Amino acid sequence: MVNRLTILGAGESGTGAALLAKAKGYDVFVSDKGVITDDYKSVLVSANINFEEGQHSEQIILNADLVVKSPGIPETVDLVKKIRAQGIEVIDELEFASRYTDAKLIVITGTNGKTTTTLLTYHLLKEAGYKVGLAGNVGESLAKQVIDDSADYYVIEMSSFQIDGISTMSPDIVIMLNITPDHLDRYEYDFSKYSDAKFRLVKQLKDDGVLIYFADDHEIQNQLISASSDITRFEVSLEKSTSSGYAQDGEMIFADYTIAQSDTTLRGKHNLINAMSAVLVAQQVGVNETVIKEGLKTFKNAPHRLEYVATIQHVDFYNDSKATNVEATKYALESFDESMVWIAGGVDKGNNYEYIMEQVNAKVKALVCLGKDNEKIRETFHNEIIHILETDNVNDAVKSAMNYAQANDVVLLSPACASFDLFNNYEDRGDQFRKAVLMLKETYDN
Repeated sequence: MVNRLTILGAGESGTGAALLAKAKGYDVFVSDKGVITDDYKSVLVSANINFEEGQHSEQIILNADLVVKSPGIPETVDLVKKIRAQGIEVIDELEFASRYTDAKLIVITGTNGKTTTTLLTYHLLKEAGYKVGLAGNVGESLAKQVIDDSADYYVIEMSSFQIDGISTMSPDIVIMLNITPDHLDRYEYDFSKYSDAKFRLVKQLKDDGVLIYFADDHEIQNQLISASSDITRFEVSLEKSTSSGYAQDGEMIFADYTIAQSDTTLRGKHNLINAMSAVLVAQQVGVNETVIKEGLKTFKNAPHRLEYVATIQHVDFYNDSKATNVEATKYALESFDESMVWIAGGVDKGNNYEYIMEQVNAKVKALVCLGKDNEKIRETFHNEIIHILETDNVNDAVKSAMNYAQANDVVLLSPACASFDLFNNYEDRGDQFRKAVLMLKETYDN
């Protein structure tokens, strides 16, 4: 029996893990090298859980029987190396929580589209009346929910970092949306290691598990060669007809019925992939056609994902701040037929902008670079786009975009880069963009 449990990181997942561990009789200690927010600190104090902040007390930590590590802490950190050298098991909060529930686990991963697909899957099951929890990178900590464990299903968004921290977790259904280069700094800049990390989730599937995947993704197809032949597979496609789900002329065609994308709240080809995947999960669970179609009409996506903000002088403004890599920005550019002013830039993560050159050439009339160092993105597109402006101020970016735009154009914030040069995170970037757009709209309306 493991008795002493240490948790590294006191965010949503760490605090949830601490509460579950306390409920299961562990001797719990929480250690966060940063500052613990007042909300989480209050939770730990109320639960009488020992914690520290601003440091890691190695003597206590290395005396643990089990360590639950925040996914944001890399394996390369000296403390993690010392823990593993002691032979102490290091896991993720999702792995820890999975050991205390018999509910069915529906797990969504992929480089892009995870959150939308997770929220939509949850929404369809919730609308159908199922007892369902939402966890992972969205919703509440899975560990916290497992304390009461009142759900029959948990819909979980998982990043590659979280997958790295599982060992016995066995999902019932996995959605694999895509695998494209991202977070390579955590994988020795080796795409194959990142891809293997993603696909390890498929290898964790229950023997009678279900895999739903995007058949047009070449890396997924490469990985499927070594996957178990026993699992049930359903594929979705934008390029070919399949027996389970494919898109054609703006419609999603399933085995028993068809749904027009115009009858959903989601736009863009990439959201056809997301929606078809979520629908297939709902079908597997037993949700009927009528509930699925109604759910697609009432779904509201999370902010910062092709979020419509406002229309100013017949110019539509969209916030796609979540697009922190080139693949995500490609999806966004493909979602519009209109001429556009594109706001992009930030912290480059080894981007290859040639990947979106075709979409930029076809649609972008002006580029506003929003970042401290715009040289790479500027140099890539300076021969393709006549108007390129640089700024490190979001209000100036919005005003400049409006100056370049004409009636019926789209202004799209889809950065293709991380946000940490000017903003706290992509949410902060999107929130500031939204605020700047609404302020500009007010000046025009008055």
